[in-house]
Amino acid sequence: MNIVFLTTDDPIYLPSLFERVLAAHSDSSTVFVVPPLYKNQTALQAAWRYFRTFGFRATWSLTTRTLGAKVRRRSIATVCAQHDVPCEPIRDVNDSAFLDRLRAMGTELIVSISCPQIFARPLIDLPARGCLNVHGALLPEYRGMMPSFWMLANDEKQAGVSIFFVNEDIDAGELCGQRTFEIRPGETLDEFLGRSKAIAAELLLDVLEDIENATASRAPLDLSMGSYYSWPDREAVRRFHATGRRLW
Repeated sequence: MNIVFLTTDDPIYLPSLFERVLAAHSDSSTVFVVPPLYKNQTALQAAWRYFRTFGFRATWSLTTRTLGAKVRRRSIATVCAQHDVPCEPIRDVNDSAFLDRLRAMGTELIVSISCPQIFARPLIDLPARGCLNVHGALLPEYRGMMPSFWMLANDEKQAGVSIFFVNEDIDAGELCGQRTFEIRPGETLDEFLGRSKAIAAELLLDVLEDIENATASRAPLDLSMGSYYSWPDREAVRRFHATGRRLW
């Protein structure tokens, strides 16, 4: 099964996920990495928004951890090189020239992992076996941005990971895999994210096996029963800390 992974340049949490997944799917995978930016957003705008929301200490911690990971050459590209998997940067996953390239590659399945770009219909319809997204929550709850932060801010006791066949709406489509786990008392957002990504890797391997064997389930997500969250504001951060949680 010819798989294309679309992801973002995150050296902190995603390399370990790809280490696990590519160990099992190195012979038929290609990885394309987009900048960690939302639509029409510059790197400076992204940094400023994070600073305004989480403050100086959190911004400094994120910056130093990111730079430290890069100094240690920890990246998705490094993991791909270790498994002899092609890995390239791209700017726009919906670009027509990129879509032509995916067709020429014989792409059978697309898997989005933390890719911040919204997929248009031509990209969704391109692979014969479908287009998957990995989301760090129990859909249809906690659609949108930063579900891990919001679950901790809302003092949830359970969390989960969902994998679904996407459509043109945000975090919508047909569910094909889900796993629930307990949120640990006193767990930081950093610790929670690391654990969530490890669980996501194992769930993704199960889903990929089901798709390869033509046994994957497809249950439509009922968005009327769920919730949606956008980028947090300062009040949300205060509520997060009021639960006794920390970012790092």
